[in-house]
Amino acid sequence: MEEKVIRTLNWYYYGVMVVSLIALTVMYYLYTHGLYEPLDTMSTVGMTIQYVVIFLVLITIPGGLYLVKFFKPDTLEKYQNLATGRILLVSSSMPLGIVTYYLFGCYQSMLWVAAIAAIAWYFSKPTLGKLQQEMKPEDPGQETY
Repeated sequence: MEEKVIRTLNWYYYGVMVVSLIALTVMYYLYTHGLYEPLDTMSTVGMTIQYVVIFLVLITIPGGLYLVKFFKPDTLEKYQNLATGRILLVSSSMPLGIVTYYLFGCYQSMLWVAAIAAIAWYFSKPTLGKLQQEMKPEDPGQETY
């Protein structure tokens, strides 16, 4: 049963990478073919978008990484839901950082946002060892499932 949960979580984990690669490909194509006008990073709209993206990263990455530890799931179904939420929260900033990088005409700061999200995405990789560690009860006499 645990292997099935990990397999399902891996679909979400690698699905986010596929979404990020699609975002990268589409934005690169649009940028190199001049199909949109890049935003000015110092304009009001540009600064607002930057603030929103940066605050989103500052909230979702730590919140997502701490999600499972905070709620302490007692069943595999709850764990799967929380781990899915962790993967989606932590890695949602990766495609967003890629899109804003190209939206601002290859603005380096937004690439760092995507890189930070990619590092956090790596730490949300579902493994059997992580599942067993996070499902381990605090009281050794308590049942796991």
